[in-house]
Amino acid sequence: MRILHTADWHIGQRLHERQRIDEHKEFLNWLLNTIQEQKVDLLLVSGDIFDTALPSAEATNLYYSFLFRLFNETDAYTVIIAGNHDSPRHLDAPKEFLKMGRIHVVGLTHDPAECVVEIPPDNPQIAIAAVPYLSENELPHVSFESDIKKQERYRERLKSFYHDCVSNMPENIPKILMGHLFVQGGSVGDSERNIQIGGATAIEANDFPDNVDYVALGHLHRPQSIKGKEYPIQYAGSPIPLRFNEASYEKKAFLLEFSEDNNLIRNDEINIPIFKELITLEGDENHILSQAMLGNWDGKYIQVKLKLDSVRTGVADEIRKVFSDRGGDVLTVELQMQNEGERPNIDVEDMKQPEELFDQFYQTEFGQPPDNMLKQTFSELMEMVEDR
Repeated sequence: MRILHTADWHIGQRLHERQRIDEHKEFLNWLLNTIQEQKVDLLLVSGDIFDTALPSAEATNLYYSFLFRLFNETDAYTVIIAGNHDSPRHLDAPKEFLKMGRIHVVGLTHDPAECVVEIPPDNPQIAIAAVPYLSENELPHVSFESDIKKQERYRERLKSFYHDCVSNMPENIPKILMGHLFVQGGSVGDSERNIQIGGATAIEANDFPDNVDYVALGHLHRPQSIKGKEYPIQYAGSPIPLRFNEASYEKKAFLLEFSEDNNLIRNDEINIPIFKELITLEGDENHILSQAMLGNWDGKYIQVKLKLDSVRTGVADEIRKVFSDRGGDVLTVELQMQNEGERPNIDVEDMKQPEELFDQFYQTEFGQPPDNMLKQTFSELMEMVEDR
């Protein structure tokens, strides 16, 4: 059996207000072709299908159009779980209908047995624990509980949840765990918002059960493997760079193959093509303008970090026009003053996330860090602002 592990599609995501539906459309076309060419039997999608809990009609149509093509043009099964950006109820709504098309969706669940999917249903060859994002806020409230105690309780919940899933699986077939969460040891980038909220630091590799064959994770946007078990624990990462600082590493999907005697005999990386190039340019005005004149910028998104000796009105518009005349799209021009002495320049892509700034402000004002409930409230407000 051949299995393709992907995650974090974030359909509907915008980059500096630029709509990226065309990039996601190209990715899904590539994904369908890859499934056909590699004769994939099972597609795994480990959460964050959409970028927001209320995706646009265009994003929703793209998702369901792909699922229809997947059913109509391949024989593959699909297992999809909700991530922290998804609305579990939104994904779950058509689940019984999608199941008739070999597509199994798990959005909202409190029962480990409901997460177990056997493929194919009539003659199981593999069992999947399709565990969606489980929020720390779903834990029963305990008065005067410390953050450390609550995180430990959350960690134990995840640990027991996965063990209960495995106990509901047949013993004589391979077992795969799916999850959308942060496992300690993972490399975090700036685009994973709220990564430390909701108990995200609470689980370790050793918390997963022993008698499984693979863990297919989502949440971190850099493809990577986590050490700690004899079997692979892997983040597929996002298929397109969600920010400029993600353009420096390759996007991948993982192709697995199990032999007839249930051994994992293949675990290959498949590079995902670049559908729209993200470029960062840095230098003074003469250097940037010469780059604009000499380069091929057709269809590229550009971030400019412009070094100036003094502020000059309209320079950002001039930079944008020069690149635009050559087919490029400058999304942001960041001005860096060269005569500011020792005062550090903070790049837009390297700025601290709003959640970190909020933590610092609260600590300064009240002499202690905000509790998890307050951080979660702030996180939800940030999501509302970004979704407008």
